[in-house]
Formats: sequence, structure tokens, C-alpha cells
Amino acid sequence: MTQAHYNPVLRLSDAALDRNADRGWFESYDAYVGNILQLTRLGCSYTEVAPGKTACPHHVHHGEDEMLVILSGEGDYRFGDKTYKVRGGDVLGAPVGGPAYAHQLINTGTETLKYLVFSSKADIDVCEYPDSGKFMVSSRPVQGTARHRLRYIGREETSLDYLDGENIGDET
Repeated sequence: MTQAHYNPVLRLSDAALDRNADRGWFESYDAYVGNILQLTRLGCSYTEVAPGKTACPHHVHHGEDEMLVILSGEGDYRFGDKTYKVRGGDVLGAPVGGPAYAHQLINTGTETLKYLVFSSKADIDVCEYPDSGKFMVSSRPVQGTARHRLRYIGREETSLDYLDGENIGDET
């Protein structure tokens, strides 16, 4: 896209929201602000979560820092083994790390929780989910799409041997 056709301004109230995480108490509506603004190294999404819901499981990234800016509403911010009450105007950190840095934002209020999530954009990320014992390995989506080049969700106990399936030249 040429600069003449590029709009560097997005009014959040005009952003089309996609329904995501629509099972049980996992439900959110998101606009991928970073993609809309064609940012290449900074991720940003705008998220709305109804009362009693959460956008995602308790998780921690190993390749991307995240920062959440609460615009309105209130909730519980699970971080590691602690829970913090948060509301509009609060800024939350979620640095890379292990389970002690796992985080999840839950709408405990009576109105829609609205927030921005900023992230560094790693080409490869590993995301760990301590509550369920799973992990995800993913690569950055193909430019202009939501499709990852590689995305795998599994558990450590299902790990394969390094040479599994390889022709190792064993003539037994």
C-alpha cells in the first residue's frame, strides 16, 4: 500500500470487532489495531469482554512482552499466583517468563470491560498455559492474513524423540 492510501488514524468506535474465544466463559470481541495500522514490530489489539467472561486462558509468553491498558470497566488480573483488582485507567504488565508471569484478565464488573493489549511482535513465540498443562508454538501470521505459518498446541508428555521418524541409517 502506498503512503497516499495509508490512513494512520483509527477511531476505536469505528473498528470492526471479531468474535473470538466463544466457548463457555471465554468470549471476547477484538479489533487487531496493529494490523489495521500496518505495524510490523508492535502488536496491539482492542478487546471487549462482557461481565463474567474472560478473553483467554491463564497464559505466559516466552517470546513476547504484553502491556494491557484498561480503558473502562473493572476486573480481576490474575498474575502468577496473585489476583489484582483493576479498573479503567490501570496499566498492567505481562513480561515474558515462566508460570510465575502467567496472566489472565477476567471481567468481574457489571459493564463491558474494554482494554488495549500492546505486545512486542516476535517472529516465533511459545505460550505456556499453566492451568491446563499445555503449550503453543507459533510463528508470525502470513502478512495480511490471520493464518500462522506454524501453530502447534500440545503437552510436554506427548513430546517425540528428536530423531523420531528420521532415517538414521540403522540397518537392523
